[in-house]
Amino acid sequence: MNSKSNYFLKGAGLGLRRSFLNEFLQTPQSDVDFFEIAPENWITIGGKFGKQFRAMTEQHKFVCHGLSLSLGSTDPLDEAFVLQIKNFMQQHGIEHYSEHLSYCSHNGHLYDLMPIPFTQEAVKHVATRIKRVQEILERKIAIENVSYYTFLGAEMTEIDFFNAVVNEADCDVLLDVNNIYVNSVNHHYDALEFLNAMPVERITYAHIAGHYKEADDFLVDTHGAPIIAPVWKLLQHAYQRFGVFPTLLERDFNLPSISELVAEVKQIKKFQTEAK
Repeated sequence: MNSKSNYFLKGAGLGLRRSFLNEFLQTPQSDVDFFEIAPENWITIGGKFGKQFRAMTEQHKFVCHGLSLSLGSTDPLDEAFVLQIKNFMQQHGIEHYSEHLSYCSHNGHLYDLMPIPFTQEAVKHVATRIKRVQEILERKIAIENVSYYTFLGAEMTEIDFFNAVVNEADCDVLLDVNNIYVNSVNHHYDALEFLNAMPVERITYAHIAGHYKEADDFLVDTHGAPIIAPVWKLLQHAYQRFGVFPTLLERDFNLPSISELVAEVKQIKKFQTEAK
């Protein structure tokens, strides 16, 4: 069972999109326990959207999930940006920040999340950068297991690399259930075995999402479709094995109505209730 009995978050969450601000403010959704935003998309926002966002953060719990910190890059860490995140979180009373175990810059931004080589050298490099981010933010951050489509220079397995980084950095974990499933198909490993090896005591919350099936042996992590049965089953297994943890629905493309999104949030809550 998960030893983190006192989560800052509870229940089931949803990624907030700007197009939904009006509707959420006018018709609050009691089934959504918390919201997630990419701080890069909100730090500089002002005017009407800025006021609406401030109204949302005053009424609901939020978490920040970063897109551009580029933890695996050899470019210098953007400490000015980390300070912006710190101030933004303080301004809106946001307690939690997470990022991807990947990189997205090399002499400039690449606008995609690239895989880090599974090597001991990379473990030390990334962990050092994570520790510096935590030092600046004055809090632990959570690192997400990412989807990837190729890798080079592997000296260890994906799960061993992930666990080594987390242990070396002494950081928390954002468990992405869909990414485990996508990678298990694309790279031919057992999803349950991978999940069971995750450092459950470090999990702060989880992501679940849909993906695109390019072929029977090739899936693309799009966050643009409903969640499929095997991914739901993987989440249920996680609850049964580790205990219930906060879980957020990611949907970034092909956005349906709020009612459809909330229906999937309710499904998360149903599985959480059944597992208690």
